[in-house]
Amino acid sequence: MSLTWPVVLLVLFGAMLHASWNALIKSGTDKPLDTALIHAMGCVIALPIVLVVGLPVAAAWPWLAMSLTVHIGYYIALAGAYKHGDLGLTYPIMRGLAPLLVAMASGQLIGEHLPLATWLGVAGISGGVLLVGLSRSALAGASHGHALRYALLNAVIIGVYTIVDGIGVRASGNALQYVAALFLVDGLPYFALVMWRRGSAHRGAAWTYMSGRWKLALLGTAASAGSYGIALWAMTRAPVAAVAALRETSVLFAALIGTRLLKEGFGAQRAAGTALIVGGVVALRLI
Repeated sequence: MSLTWPVVLLVLFGAMLHASWNALIKSGTDKPLDTALIHAMGCVIALPIVLVVGLPVAAAWPWLAMSLTVHIGYYIALAGAYKHGDLGLTYPIMRGLAPLLVAMASGQLIGEHLPLATWLGVAGISGGVLLVGLSRSALAGASHGHALRYALLNAVIIGVYTIVDGIGVRASGNALQYVAALFLVDGLPYFALVMWRRGSAHRGAAWTYMSGRWKLALLGTAASAGSYGIALWAMTRAPVAAVAALRETSVLFAALIGTRLLKEGFGAQRAAGTALIVGGVVALRLI
């Protein structure tokens, strides 16, 4: 398996999609509910696809079940990280460290022993993601310890479900079938958790909020499904660790969106992080 330029460009496009649906969440006033709505509506997009392309082969189902279980832990840890810490602190840590963990585990778990260029690429992208994401003052707040613990836990969880889904989509032999089956039910447990935590007194207000956001949320759902679908397809053609690192360039795209649309500053640290990410992408292509 090799990382060709067409695969690189498609994964980078998927990273831009990932940044786009995160920007939709950032634009809302109820981020947990927007997150839950975007993921729960995955079944709306996935159901017609499943009806057309069918379900994955039996060999993929144990991996799907494992992925769905791990994703519940991901959503719980995500909620904990955002409860105790700012998005600007926790998100880059989760997304920046996960590719390094995938790279360290992929040799033992899936037999992918990475050459030096890949290690340099993964390290460059991860370091760049952390520089770009943590460039603003994200350390304000009183619960840094709790936030960092949740963020580090979620980096491990992201690494786990990346490897699980990488194995699962290869066992399936059909990325579209696997992704559609995953999105059919993936977001429903987290949606149920968010609604349960609202309590009966606030659920009416939650439904009212979602009724005004569902069209935008559906766009976010399509972007989320497209982003992860591209990543899983790429894992059938390139090393999982390389694809995982490329996907996390979404943090850079999010920074660019913030600079362009939200008038956020870019600054020297983000510029340095961008250079590291670009260097990492080039190194990955030297495989």
